[in-house]
Amino acid sequence: MIENQTTITEVILLGFGDIYKFQILLFLAFLVIYIVTVTGNTLIFWLVVFDRHLYTPMYFFLGNLSFLEACYSSNLFPRMLLALLTGNRMISFSGCLTQWYIFGSLEATECCLLCVMSYDRYLAICKPLHYATTMTTQTCIQLAAASWINGFFISFVLLILMLQLTFCGPNTMDHYFCDYFPLLKVSCSDTSLMKMVSIVVSAIFTLPPFLLTLASYVYIIAAILKIPSSTGRKKAFSTCSSHLVVVSIFYGSLMTVYMVPEQEMKGNMGKFSSLLYTVLPPLLNPFIYSLRNKEVNDALRNIVGRLCPMKRLDETNYHKPLSDVTVNTSTF
Repeated sequence: MIENQTTITEVILLGFGDIYKFQILLFLAFLVIYIVTVTGNTLIFWLVVFDRHLYTPMYFFLGNLSFLEACYSSNLFPRMLLALLTGNRMISFSGCLTQWYIFGSLEATECCLLCVMSYDRYLAICKPLHYATTMTTQTCIQLAAASWINGFFISFVLLILMLQLTFCGPNTMDHYFCDYFPLLKVSCSDTSLMKMVSIVVSAIFTLPPFLLTLASYVYIIAAILKIPSSTGRKKAFSTCSSHLVVVSIFYGSLMTVYMVPEQEMKGNMGKFSSLLYTVLPPLLNPFIYSLRNKEVNDALRNIVGRLCPMKRLDETNYHKPLSDVTVNTSTF
């Protein structure tokens, strides 16, 4: 058995560089983003769990996605907020590896979940007669479980390989969280093989979900365009528009960062660019699904109504026959 030859015990995350005069401003901005992100995703998760009207395959996967986004943000933000508030940028090496492992696992899991959700929408629109028999409860659980297992397995393979490297410094990392390639720069071993392995593993486990997601929406859009009436097309598109926006934001932000050559990402530009995929998707997803989704809005109103019951005259009269309701015309 090859032993881990780690020689450094702590890593200094340089964060956003020398912009100390904006530390408090950054802290407040990221604190608000973190609170909104966790609150929004947790709310959607609990709505899916407790509202029986949302016991459908689409919302089952949405609940998984919202839970993932809340965990994803909670893995990155607390350490970053602490560094901005106190100036303490130290993190233990084991904690750094753990943060990267959770981050990478959740990223890969999200790719799989978005693929599963696109397949769900494909069946609903392109194969509506087979939808109920195909997307059974057992199938949904198996697809969700496969997404989580696949995501954590990918990162575990890379983690095992990374532990065989020698990490002897320097113990500074020019980033605001422990990412894969910044971690490799801390190693004094030859990391060319690790870089190649990561590309191969990513291509095997994350490229197929992306291609399947893309293929699903090609078929979905083609099926929608064949609907003769504009009302029918609008109704069909509304069932998948929220998910399409989420997919576009997630993959668009990833491609924006990783398609730009590393040598052009100078200074803090690379770190701020990475905020596109670490902050934007988890923050916007709850708003996209709640603002564009009638069922989620109705579920939220039902929960609020249970928690804050109010006796109002119009609610009392609502259950009376029309002849028993007195309308005061002077109020109009």
